[in-house]
Amino acid sequence: MAKPIALFDPHPRPPHLIFTPQMMQRLKSVVMLAGDGDGPMSDAEIDLQLGQASLVIGQTALPRERLERAPHLRAIINVEGNFLPNVDYEACFERGIQVLAVAPVFALPVAELALGMALDLARGITAGDRAFRHGQEAFGLSGNRRARILTGTSIGMIGFGNLGRALLPLLQPFRPTIRVFDPWLPPGYLIDFGVLPATLDEVMSQSETIFILAGVTSENQAMIGKRELALVPDGGAVILMSRAGVVDWDDFLAAASSGRISLASDVFPVEPVSADDPVRENHGILLSAHRGGAMSHVFNRIGEMVVDDTQMIVAGLPPVRLQAARRETVGRLRSPPGKGRA
Repeated sequence: MAKPIALFDPHPRPPHLIFTPQMMQRLKSVVMLAGDGDGPMSDAEIDLQLGQASLVIGQTALPRERLERAPHLRAIINVEGNFLPNVDYEACFERGIQVLAVAPVFALPVAELALGMALDLARGITAGDRAFRHGQEAFGLSGNRRARILTGTSIGMIGFGNLGRALLPLLQPFRPTIRVFDPWLPPGYLIDFGVLPATLDEVMSQSETIFILAGVTSENQAMIGKRELALVPDGGAVILMSRAGVVDWDDFLAAASSGRISLASDVFPVEPVSADDPVRENHGILLSAHRGGAMSHVFNRIGEMVVDDTQMIVAGLPPVRLQAARRETVGRLRSPPGKGRA
């Protein structure tokens, strides 16, 4: 039998970034690739290849009218991470076309960075280093006036998706009390993970360390602002790891400037951040350039996951590695695609 055709359009991720030679060989053993992935595929080429394609591997725009010209299409595998708004999901659900994303691959590395940033804020690691280099170091107790430990403390999570579930086992050795706010999950589900279901206000007011892990939806944009940040106990820490759209950014920076609480962020409203952005001069916030998940071995795992699930789909079996879009929620997601990054 002839191998099914996969429209191969991963741009802006270059194929060599996500597929090792071994993974590419495995992929080609399962499907025939239409396109080399070395640059953006033209609209004319997409329209030409879609008529025979069984799969799309990439970030191709697929409105309803284009999907209607793809009678054999069985699955769309997005290698970016988010469920992008350039796909007509309802048309896919009507046709039984699976839409899959690689988001789970980023959860653990981002969770590890989140833990590192929390420890940094708790113990003043970066601040202590900078003070030392400027001859302003304080030894012993004098250098720990605002320091605290994580062990046995109260920790809050806003959002309990891939990232929250990856962070949980990293926090458990600290024996914390963990409260979670996630309106998309029932209390019993959270209790089964050993965490306490809580309201947003309870998480903000009863947690010494708060991780913001929720993706942006049509319901939660800028939901954490001046009022919510004022609930955080004095000396508490807030670590933003998911998307900047979840917070009111001006209020977030104002809270950082106040010095009452400490903040950290791996994400920003506009990326890359301009050279004159005031966030660069705000010394109350620990900054990271959206680098939590961008690691070579992570991108290689994307290729592995794509190949594994491509094999499953071609064999007529359900995919098991990638995250499937759900009709009830995908239309409510608002997280933008990554810009300025591989």
